[in-house]
Amino acid sequence: MAVEIVYETHATTTDNEAGISTGWLPGHLSEQGRREARELGERRRGQDIAAVFTSDLYRSVETALIAFPEGRPPIHQDTRLRECNYGELNGLPSELVAARRARHIDEPFPGGQSYRQVLAATNDLLQDLARHWNGRRIVVIAHTANQWALDCLLTGTSLHGLLTSPFTWQPGWSYTLPSDWGNQPARP
Repeated sequence: MAVEIVYETHATTTDNEAGISTGWLPGHLSEQGRREARELGERRRGQDIAAVFTSDLYRSVETALIAFPEGRPPIHQDTRLRECNYGELNGLPSELVAARRARHIDEPFPGGQSYRQVLAATNDLLQDLARHWNGRRIVVIAHTANQWALDCLLTGTSLHGLLTSPFTWQPGWSYTLPSDWGNQPARP
């Protein structure tokens, strides 16, 4: 058995449209983002989803509430699904943050965190999901750093390679989380 994870990034925000890296700031969906969130719900309707897990940052919560307005499947907020904390760079231009990403794999952003810390938080969440949602399909709505963490942890993709390549949006990613994940050593 395994947990089937359907991963979706939060919908487009006003910061995304302005070229701003929101980081740990709440962020708000734009008009386009609200349309995308409704489309996400339509895309996932009828897929036997047991639960939705979302970052507690507002843009992810807002996406989940619009996509699944009746609260079915149940929506769970989890701080371990937060975007990388860019610290002093939260809310600054995306090109500035993108140019510095690879320097912060192990070294935290000034006043923030490293991508390795995002991996550790994601790994901790995966251990809980493997224990409590085995044999089920869940949706995760979070941020770019979390999608990179899932790629790194569940497919073995290089973290450095992910951080130095442009992010390409798509309508969801699928991952299989082995049921014995909590008994396996964490991948780098």
